[in-house]
Amino acid sequence: MASELFVCRKCGDCCHGYGGTHVTPKDMEAIAAYIDTDMETLQSRYCNRSGSRFVLAQKEDGYCIFWNKLCTIHPVKPRMCRAWPFIESVLTDVANWYAMAASCPGMNADASEADITAAVRQEILRRNASAG
Repeated sequence: MASELFVCRKCGDCCHGYGGTHVTPKDMEAIAAYIDTDMETLQSRYCNRSGSRFVLAQKEDGYCIFWNKLCTIHPVKPRMCRAWPFIESVLTDVANWYAMAASCPGMNADASEADITAAVRQEILRRNASAG
């Protein structure tokens, strides 16, 4: 069902703006290992603080620091990126799906609220089961 609602076009629209991508300590460890750096360098060169958490830095053009016509850390991209667009906020208000679809060409904006809610719930359950 999820594949009927979203097919990534690798356009990078989700890598632009939106206030930054939150990264967990596990995300940061994976990224640091992937780019062959230490946590201190990753945090100082590639991240910014957002309250008590880290977000990936953005370049002057508003894109994620790891975006260069494609995601340069795709195999270890953060949980937040892997989840897109099947995120909790859609379950809070399905209008969030339609708002996101306005800027994401891979999202089906014509799907019914029931289909969207069911697919998002299923993907979140699948993701949580595989994380545990």
